[in-house]
Amino acid sequence: MQGQRIGYVRVSSFDQNPDRQLEQIDVGKVFTDKASG
Repeated sequence: MQGQRIGYVRVSSFDQNPDRQLEQIDVGKVFTDKASG
């Protein structure tokens, strides 16, 4: 049985685009967080 791979992408502002990070990962499910601190 093979496990599920889960990815997490975070950008530090709403203006940033996470697409470049998403291109680099090979997972079944991705969670994206956009937050400004």
